[in-house]
Amino acid sequence: MQIKTLSGTPTQEWRDICLVDDVFEECGRRYELTGLPPLAVFNLAGVFQVTDDTCTHGDASLADGWVTGTEVECPFHSGKFCLKTGKATAYPADQGLRIYRTRVEAGRVQFDPVAIPPEE
Repeated sequence: MQIKTLSGTPTQEWRDICLVDDVFEECGRRYELTGLPPLAVFNLAGVFQVTDDTCTHGDASLADGWVTGTEVECPFHSGKFCLKTGKATAYPADQGLRIYRTRVEAGRVQFDPVAIPPEE
């Protein structure tokens, strides 16, 4: 069994990022918060995931990409990422995407600002 070490310690200082109604199902939406890289919130059939928004292959907003199941396809070069693990799943993307612990409280999507590195 391989044990994955996360960079940083989870803060559990949950931050609001949007309302659940702000992100349509099977879509993403970009947010810019002070002190953090651009983030994307994805609605995967009612389950929300927060990731870095910028593709690791090119300077594209993944929130503008296409969501299929648990993957997002970059709108520039068709690289794909697993939104649950951050792993790059299709060429030309070969570097994973940081993801964030996410939860929904009282109709608001919240995330822990300590990023989880992608799976290799």
